[in-house]
Amino acid sequence: MNHRERIRGTTPKIEQAAKRLRKNLTPAEAILWTALRNKQLEGLRFRRQHPVGNFILDFYCPSRKLVVEVDGEIHKDRINYDRARSSKLAEYGYTVLRFSNERVMNDLSGVLAEIKRVACFSPP
Repeated sequence: MNHRERIRGTTPKIEQAAKRLRKNLTPAEAILWTALRNKQLEGLRFRRQHPVGNFILDFYCPSRKLVVEVDGEIHKDRINYDRARSSKLAEYGYTVLRFSNERVMNDLSGVLAEIKRVACFSPP
């Protein structure tokens, strides 16, 4: 599959859900967003709760096709879904990083360092 292709087909329902989620970030998402917003990480622009196809990405850097997901307790029950979702995104050339809520809350500098490392080695 051509990695320049995009996942298409976002629906108004997905758009509305993303808008609702942007207004209701989890505490861990809010902390990470504070560190990513306004191009604070290496001048990279991130979007929060960004719809792509039928998915809503927690954080997305379009210039690097980099997806950052923050997984809470609910994700322990959705491991197979998350794997399939990450695999589908990878088919289209997206790089997906996953962090637990606890890691974001307790090791924000480590999370940001990993995002920076991957973003800086991803082709624009």
